[in-house]
Amino acid sequence: MRFARFRRTRSPASAARPRLSRDAYVLGVIAFFVMVGFGVVIPVLPVYARSFGVGYIEVGAIISAFALMRFVASPFVGRMIDWGGERTILTIGIGIVAVSSGLVGIAQDYPQLLLLRGAGGVGSAMFSVSAMTLLLGAAPSLRARSIGFYQGGFLIGGMAGPALGGLLATISLAAPFFFYAGTLAVAGLVGFLMLSPRVREQPDAAGGVVPRVPFATVVRDTRFRAACLANFSQGWTSFGVRGALIPLLVVEVLREPTVYTGIAFAFAAVAQTIALAPAARFVDSIGRRPAIIGAFAVAAATILAVPFSPNIWVLTALLCLYGVAAAFMGTAPAAAVGDASGPGGGRPVAVFSMFADLGAIIGPLVAGLLADTVSYPVAFAVGAGLLLATSLYATRMPSGVPMHS
Repeated sequence: MRFARFRRTRSPASAARPRLSRDAYVLGVIAFFVMVGFGVVIPVLPVYARSFGVGYIEVGAIISAFALMRFVASPFVGRMIDWGGERTILTIGIGIVAVSSGLVGIAQDYPQLLLLRGAGGVGSAMFSVSAMTLLLGAAPSLRARSIGFYQGGFLIGGMAGPALGGLLATISLAAPFFFYAGTLAVAGLVGFLMLSPRVREQPDAAGGVVPRVPFATVVRDTRFRAACLANFSQGWTSFGVRGALIPLLVVEVLREPTVYTGIAFAFAAVAQTIALAPAARFVDSIGRRPAIIGAFAVAAATILAVPFSPNIWVLTALLCLYGVAAAFMGTAPAAAVGDASGPGGGRPVAVFSMFADLGAIIGPLVAGLLADTVSYPVAFAVGAGLLLATSLYATRMPSGVPMHS
């Protein structure tokens, strides 16, 4: 009898405990399949482009074309979502990337390769904006945890992909692109069969429906502005500083073999993956504001210290610390966008995504120019300055966690 009474007193609390939606779990699985394929392709893509007899500028253009077309397409994706719903646009977007990636494997010349990679960028924008809109449609108390689970799928897939890509490349340089098309086909099928057709409207405290926030109102919201600045600084630092300069720093300054770069990045990815769950709980329970202020300040200090690393071990430790900060940096700004826009905010999510793409386009060019003409520390300092500016601007955000959005 005592045991029965004990169970009755606990069951209401257990029943009331919030859980991730099915869409969040499905999107995490989709992210894994997408990133496994993407990770397979990335190490091979520059070599494959060079096989068409082009120079390094043309190789860089292949990579830039993907980000550029993501940026160009993003403003239209919000309206597409309003028209067809998140699930439809996500499935079409993944389909475009799958078909274009498969055709890349049989491209006959460099112009075809360039056009197909650009088309993949359009599909990628459709997928990523739709997925984030679905995730931000979750209840405010679970937004960061939904985003964290989704990003965890990306990180785990990203760790598995490059090694598999190297193995497939021994078969042929085209094999990874066919594999990527296959993993995308699986991801698209899972999304079409299992995702909700569109974000469901959320009830407010009085039982009515939360109205969609006008985009003009969202733009004036400090939370949205801080999130966009955060995404821009992350795009700049991740691609322009971390991705473009650290591999060169390892080889040219620390005089270590290229393989050490991959090992250091792998440890950082593991650190970020481990930190995702506690970071998401912190963002959902303590708030977006302290997470952004603290994480971006730590990331700024870490990036500023990287070019002064005396050896690969210190560099790896700094990258792991940056990975922990990145767990907060990836969840808190996106959750803040959901707070500002409410459920079904496709257009705000598209603009938010554009800021990351813009940083990814400009960052590598400026960072490379500064490294060539001034020094590595100055190139890293500019990225650190953007991260610190985000931390300072976030002090203007309201504190606490919204109860309804």
